[in-house]
Amino acid sequence: MTLRPYTYVTLSIRPDSEPHVRVSFHTPGLRASAGLLLENPRPYLEFTSSEANVHISTSGAGPVTDADLAIAREIFTAAARYLADCEQLHAEQADKDATDPAA
Repeated sequence: MTLRPYTYVTLSIRPDSEPHVRVSFHTPGLRASAGLLLENPRPYLEFTSSEANVHISTSGAGPVTDADLAIAREIFTAAARYLADCEQLHAEQADKDATDPAA
């Protein structure tokens, strides 16, 4: 079963716990951008669709810390893995389509 593209947002609030927000993008309309905010120089990373935006920047919107560098490296590694997985699956699907007479 193939679903239509969508963005899914949930907010969980439990007694004696901090709120938890989850955003899941399942849409080809997702855009990613990064840059440097000039008024208070700090980097940002943003994921945007017509339904939701996720903005990531430094701790407390302040100077870059060692923790910020660690998070940036985790994001980079995860994005590289996501790209590699997408490329592999896309190639496998293309090979299957090329050999499937019903395609």
